[in-house]
This record gives sequence, C-alpha cells and structure tokens, in this order.
Amino acid sequence: MFEIFLAGGILMWPILACSLIVIAISAERYWTLNPAKIAPKTLLAQVWSWIKNNQLDASKLRELKQSSPLGQILAAGLSNSKHGREVMKDSVQEAASQVIHELERYVNILGTIANIAPLLGLLGTVFGMIQVFNSIMVQGTGNTGVLAGGISVALYTTAAGLIVAIPAMIAHRFFQRRIDSIVVTMEEEAIKLVDALHSDRRVDVKLV
Repeated sequence: MFEIFLAGGILMWPILACSLIVIAISAERYWTLNPAKIAPKTLLAQVWSWIKNNQLDASKLRELKQSSPLGQILAAGLSNSKHGREVMKDSVQEAASQVIHELERYVNILGTIANIAPLLGLLGTVFGMIQVFNSIMVQGTGNTGVLAGGISVALYTTAAGLIVAIPAMIAHRFFQRRIDSIVVTMEEEAIKLVDALHSDRRVDVKLV
C-alpha cells in the first residue's frame, strides 16, 4: 500500500492531507452536532415552568444561555420579551443566526474537499500520462509492459482522489441534513415561546 502511495507521485500528499482533514472534521462535527445537546427536548418545558412560577431572573437567564445553543436563542428572546412580539422575534432571529453559523462551522470544508480531491487526482494522472508519453518518445512503443505500468501508476492519484471525495461528499450532506433538522427543531421551540408570551392563542407546553 505504501509503495502504491509513493508511486502515485507528489500529489498523493495533498490528497492524503485532505483525507486526514475529512476524518478530523467528521469526528468533531459528529460529536458536536448532537441534537440532544443542542436542542434538549425538555428545555422549553423547564423555561415555561420558570415563567409560570415567577422564577425567571437574571441568574436563570444566564443559566439558560449557557446550557445549550437552543438555550442561547430562548434566552435572547426572553431578555427582550417585554419590548413586544416583534422585538422578541428579532432577538431570537439574531441569536439563531449566530447559533447556525456555529453549527455550520467546518461543514463547508467537507464540500470543498469533495470537489477538490478528484481534481487533484486528475492533475496527478495528467502529470503521470505526460511522463508516460515522454517515455514513449525516448524508448518507443516496443516495451508495452513499461507503458502499461506507467499508465496504471498515473491512475493511482485519480483513484485516491475519488476515495477521499466520495466519503467527504457523503459526510457533507449528512451533516447538512442534520443541521437542517436541528434548525427546524429550534425554530419550532422558539415560535412556541414567542406565541406563548405574545399571543391570544396560548400554547400548551408539556412539562416532563
């Protein structure tokens, strides 16, 4: 395997670097993008309990903000709830934008690598084929074994680029779908809180 890696040429090294980046980002995002930690199911019920029992104060807001990304959004809305529905919604949306930006951190890099890795592989193959044709010019076409071996070596980088790009694309789409699902959940929870505080239609929040 190491011999194949070396035979692929110098462009195998950036492809290897891309593969390590994909592994590192995938592991980090899988650990970080945990729906149960980002948007706990019982958090809104806990907040509503504080409101009903008149326990919501500055210390509770700090605790809520530090508890999770959803808590950060809800705390932003509650901090401005006395200024009306629209101000509260704007505060929620501003906090949500910051949270979503954090959730999407590094994910776009996976998409970039998925696009770059095959191009690096193709470039390595082009360089390899140039070397093969140079050999033809020097040695002629009589030694077919050398030519076949040279062509196979030239294709190593293309294969390596695809091996890196395919998992990178899968990981990118997986994490993007997970982020979209988390964002929808947080949006629903924030809307429930806004409607509960600023609407004639009271929203029932189940206390667990």
